[in-house]
Amino acid sequence: MDDFPTTLPDDPDALKALVLSLGAQVRSLEAAVSTRQLIIETLQIQLAALRRQRFGRKSEKLDEQIAQLELKLEEFQADEAEDPAPATEAVKAARTKRARKPLPDHLPRDTVTYPAPACDCPNCGGALQAIGEDVAEQLEFIPASFRVIRHVRPKFGCTQCDTLVQAPAPSRPIERGMAGPGLLAHVLVAKYGDHLPLYRQSQIYAREGVELERSTLAECKRTATASFA
Repeated sequence: MDDFPTTLPDDPDALKALVLSLGAQVRSLEAAVSTRQLIIETLQIQLAALRRQRFGRKSEKLDEQIAQLELKLEEFQADEAEDPAPATEAVKAARTKRARKPLPDHLPRDTVTYPAPACDCPNCGGALQAIGEDVAEQLEFIPASFRVIRHVRPKFGCTQCDTLVQAPAPSRPIERGMAGPGLLAHVLVAKYGDHLPLYRQSQIYAREGVELERSTLAECKRTATASFA
């Protein structure tokens, strides 16, 4: 309804036609909103049913269905937020004047300094002197990465009695396992905290070039859970 007239016609027939046209537009918008709301409510009902069923039986396929429904529901709700009702000029002005929240102070900050393009004044050639600076902050995300920790234990032999001296091997969360404590904690939090199935974790790790089968993750989860219990 962006073409809403600013003035009304004096002719009764033209005024009647305008009212009928606006009424048709309103009914069309109401029908679209009702349809979208019905789809959202249907997805919510299906999602609630799957969640109740999840307590009865655990399966990776059920987790995948729940994740897909949650994604669809988020898309519809995002569309609702991106397509609000037309705002008045006063509301638009209030939104424009609204101050943006500063980024949290506890986040670490990396500073990138951009030097002046020249050391001398481009107009007169005089020396430049710092008089201030403009600072703009940008929120960035650094993805988590895999690292290989190499435990090196040098061996020393006695030249007199052939005694071997070496530092003891560090303890591991899983005996003879290759998974470090950080990786195990990440798998458990993703599984139980973020409800991320093991097969999806395996796919995510594969994109990083690390092949971790679901059976391997399941064994790590089982052993780690038993160790932490």
